Amino acid sequence: MTYRSLSDHYREKFGCKVYKLSIDAGFTCPNRDGTCGSGGCIFCSGRGSGDFAESGTDISGQLEGAKARVEAKNKGGRYIAYFQAFTNTYASVEKLRKLYYEAIAPEEIVGLAIGTRPDCLGDDVVALLAEINAVKPVSVELGLQTVHEASVSYIRRGYVNQVYFDAVTRLKEAGLEVVTHIILGLPGETPEMAAETTAAAVAAGTDGVKFHLLHVLQGTDLAKDYEDRAFRCLELSEYAHWLKTCLQEVPPAVTVHRITGDGAKKDLIAPLWSGHKKRVLNFLNRYLQEN
Repeated sequence: MTYRSLSDHYREKFGCKVYKLSIDAGFTCPNRDGTCGSGGCIFCSGRGSGDFAESGTDISGQLEGAKARVEAKNKGGRYIAYFQAFTNTYASVEKLRKLYYEAIAPEEIVGLAIGTRPDCLGDDVVALLAEINAVKPVSVELGLQTVHEASVSYIRRGYVNQVYFDAVTRLKEAGLEVVTHIILGLPGETPEMAAETTAAAVAAGTDGVKFHLLHVLQGTDLAKDYEDRAFRCLELSEYAHWLKTCLQEVPPAVTVHRITGDGAKKDLIAPLWSGHKKRVLNFLNRYLQEN
């Protein structure tokens, strides 16, 4: 392999194969409820990037449903409870404590992953995450996407870069693992600009990165710009070059959790090649090995 993969990371950390179980705890986002915006990030789906998460009000039931989907591939294995949809620290500490402890209660759940925004990590929330981290490992996933101001404004991220850097510092000081989401192919950016974002995340102290292809989903504001031909999506060969350029900024100690991201096929507008996940991953890994 040309990078430290998530499966390798989990085997080293837990001693076995581990699957993430995506759940939707019914949160919203300050970029949707009017706190810092009302339309959400320009690329975000109606399910708050939780399109593959379970649904329902009962966390335990969602975990069982998600486990049933992968149990045949993970017999006797272990799982991470992944709060994926919307902003999963955007609530009172009392509510968060109840949800998080319910999620880690099953014996086969060996850890907790929390997807959130860096502007939704008050000291009380960080303290709660550190408390749970003493019981089972906690990983906090932050949506940085880009450090370039023109792109930040275009995607309507809703916070300045320093908020991300401060959040990483506080999370690391609390002993928590940090994973950073980065989008490749943003309009107006180059592979070198995406690499600068990657280098900034690594320098900040992120433990892992998730690379996502910019893809267009129905019902998003990004779809309107795509239909107006305001930008074009990357071809697979182009994306492979962007990815290679970014991976050159990732040291061996940093785990690469994803080398691409794909939307639900029923909502995917472009690029259509991204809907063929296995084919895409095979192409990317082959390209990276050869280059």
